[in-house]
Amino acid sequence: QVQLVESGGGLVQAGGSLRLSCAASTNIFSIYSMGWYRQVPGKERELVAVITVGGSANYAHSAEGRFTISRDNAKNTVYLQMSSLKPEDTAVYYCAAKRWICSNYAGNYAYWGQGTQVTVSS
Repeated sequence: QVQLVESGGGLVQAGGSLRLSCAASTNIFSIYSMGWYRQVPGKERELVAVITVGGSANYAHSAEGRFTISRDNAKNTVYLQMSSLKPEDTAVYYCAAKRWICSNYAGNYAYWGQGTQVTVSS
């Protein structure tokens, strides 16, 4: 069992930046592919970015060029650096983990955090 705890959400003005963190309770963090997803009420959870065990990243079109996912295996933590934020980025952001092979599909992730709210004001 892996517990994931997100932090770093909050209220920011459009054009601003935030960095989300997700700490994992595992000693073998390096074998987990990690993902960031987001969800707004009434809509399905959607991909933001994923990162492989090797550190390769894949982004949703809406995140490309503005968001950066990274991982620090020594700290068992994955990050999402968000810049040039827009009001449409407002959502609850979730961290997810799965062993080994990375996936864009949320249903393939076995472990999820509780989510952190990001609100971007116009």
